[in-house]
Amino acid sequence: MTTPPPADRSCPLHAGATAPDGCPVSARAAAFTPFGEAYQQDPPGYLKWAREEEPVFWSPELGYWVVTRYADIKAIFRDHANFSPANALEKITPPSAAVQQVLAGYGYAMNRTLVNEDEPAHMARRRLLLEPFTPEALKVHEPLVRRLAREYVSRFIDAGQADLVDQMLWEVPLTIALHFLGVDEEDMPLLRQYSIAHTVNTWGRPDEAEQLKVAHAVGNFWQLAGRILEKMRRDPSGPGWMKFGIRLQAEHPEVVTDSYLHSMMMAGIVAAHETTANATANALRLLLSHPTAWAELCRDPGLIPNAVEECLRFSGSIVAWRRVALNEVRVGGITMPAGARFMMVMTSGNHDEAKFAEADLLDIHRDNAGEHLSFGYGAHQCMGKNLARMELQIFLEELTRRLPHLRLAPQAFSYLPNMAFRGPEHLHVEWDPARNPERRDPTLLARGRPVRIGAARESRPAHALRVDRMRPLTPGIVELRLVPEPGVTLPRWAPGAHLDIECGSPGRLRQFSLVGDAAQRDAFTIAVLREPAGRGGSDWIHAQLRPGSVVQARGPRNHFRFDETQRRALFIAGGIGITPLTAMALRAKQLGMDYALHYSGASRAGMAYVEALAGLHGERLHLHVKDEGGRADLAALLRTPRPDCTVYACGPQRMLDALPGAMAAWPEGALRVEHFHAAPGRLDPEKEQAFEVELRDSGAVLTVPRDRSLLQALRALNIDVQSDCGEGLCGSCEVQVIAGEVDHRDVVLTAAERRENRKMMACCSRAKAGGRLVLAL
Repeated sequence: MTTPPPADRSCPLHAGATAPDGCPVSARAAAFTPFGEAYQQDPPGYLKWAREEEPVFWSPELGYWVVTRYADIKAIFRDHANFSPANALEKITPPSAAVQQVLAGYGYAMNRTLVNEDEPAHMARRRLLLEPFTPEALKVHEPLVRRLAREYVSRFIDAGQADLVDQMLWEVPLTIALHFLGVDEEDMPLLRQYSIAHTVNTWGRPDEAEQLKVAHAVGNFWQLAGRILEKMRRDPSGPGWMKFGIRLQAEHPEVVTDSYLHSMMMAGIVAAHETTANATANALRLLLSHPTAWAELCRDPGLIPNAVEECLRFSGSIVAWRRVALNEVRVGGITMPAGARFMMVMTSGNHDEAKFAEADLLDIHRDNAGEHLSFGYGAHQCMGKNLARMELQIFLEELTRRLPHLRLAPQAFSYLPNMAFRGPEHLHVEWDPARNPERRDPTLLARGRPVRIGAARESRPAHALRVDRMRPLTPGIVELRLVPEPGVTLPRWAPGAHLDIECGSPGRLRQFSLVGDAAQRDAFTIAVLREPAGRGGSDWIHAQLRPGSVVQARGPRNHFRFDETQRRALFIAGGIGITPLTAMALRAKQLGMDYALHYSGASRAGMAYVEALAGLHGERLHLHVKDEGGRADLAALLRTPRPDCTVYACGPQRMLDALPGAMAAWPEGALRVEHFHAAPGRLDPEKEQAFEVELRDSGAVLTVPRDRSLLQALRALNIDVQSDCGEGLCGSCEVQVIAGEVDHRDVVLTAAERRENRKMMACCSRAKAGGRLVLAL
């Protein structure tokens, strides 16, 4: 166990240097304080100068190196070999002898927790205690969160004004935290008082009188945690993380010790409650300060999950965290000795323009919002992140649905002075109760969307699209023109892109290629073949959608890119596979390329867009209609390689399977294909091999058994990996490979990408021959 040495508050590189602009202490660095009003009101704004001019600086007031840029902070989090979390809960203000005496009188003996212990002890405990935090396990809490959110909003909805912190955002997360831990609710008022004291005690700068007052509260908190734990020991059955830990102690007494459980009980109450309460208050203040974003969420609740990530990025509740160097290290170009202490200001990293474009603008559509550092990163990333996400999503859904006319009341915001946690102490809002939508439409109380647990990784958020027009193209194919809400601009797309459409529920996503001219920004167009024997997505679209219907869509996403630099292109389509090639052929024509489009189908009546394609492409269009005696002779068509030509193909699997053989003499990379279906994804344990995976950034090592996918194993370890299709078709679950050979089973990566072995799809691909993989996770 690493014990941090006493803090040395003199200049660590130039002993005795006192000038505010001396090396390495600049005037601004010397003036830096996290306890002042400027930092409390706007930490990233207060540190903008540092990100731009002095990204790593020494703070004489704290005796810490302050780190402000995204890449440096993430590098420290991921490097547990050189940076220890041992000082994460160290008191910023050293306790006086009188304070220590008070705490000793209560038997206060706060020990290591998951937050501040080193490897290998940390990961051993984390893996044992992780199960209740996994997305599957968290689903059981959703009904309680929804019920409490509804009940508390109902208490004030007709009042026209409320302090959301006092009347909802403190008590509801605390109640949920207690249920999650398995604690009774009877001590809720005391717990609120004590958790605030714990924050001030650890991360604040109280004076001597306040230290003594806080010490008594912390001592009482410690004793209360002990009494609760003893009560649980008498009957550890039933739900609750602490009861789960007590049961594990019987099996692993050397890992889950008595002192560890006591410390985790106290820390867990704060971690599971205060951070979520503050995060929600920050998010609501932020969104209500941006009426356009708030109005978008009210119109389109499908945007809420990504809005949560953007709010956590922009104004998270955990502002900064700490590490101590185990060895000589280099951060931001500066070499520091072992024992150097670091304050990583994650909220500053979350506003780093090198990572987030226009970082100081709130953008609820931001593609990479989920890559924020507000939950930390690596081995010690917050275990409760997905419980917090669930609560934030449900709170926003309840308030946007029932109080879309909510607005901030005039007020001055205050924050508890400390370096780590941040949230307004009060959040006064107002509205006109006569405009409450449920007075006109009581049925809206029954509406709701399933919570999307976990953060998206490099994936566009869902957005609402209205069916503007539906027209039949053939007896089995319907074209849909999808338009956004008024005032919303559609994302750009390129030929070959597709949309992921929620077909009735967020869990049933289906991919449909975009049709037509990519330059048109006012609508998306897709064409859908009804497949009664399919997986239900196309059938739902044909049966359920009508003009005026609203669907949730993600994307556009593109794994079938059209290379505009080539001189020639050959397009080969079969059946509904014509859809992505319509946009490609149109773009080829616009660019003046030499191209041909070969389109095969069983009958002319079942082939979409024939007349339109003939009008656009004339003799460059070649139809191969089976019932008219036509058949595409792929071997003859592709026998002779053509220089500077790429072949793009989409259609039935048997057609796609024939193409590599027909193009054996062509240069590598000349063939690009788009699949509508992947190979069956069900694992056969009799034919699979277990394999080991090392997660380089978190330090974890896991075994993926024969009957589970890598994606399932990662989620069981609470690692955020997005997945939409679950069958290697959409590319959303891509992870970076550092070492090891991959058995690629997706239909996204090209042959060259597979050989490079730098990425894989977690939902379907595995280690080759039961080998070992090292991933950048």
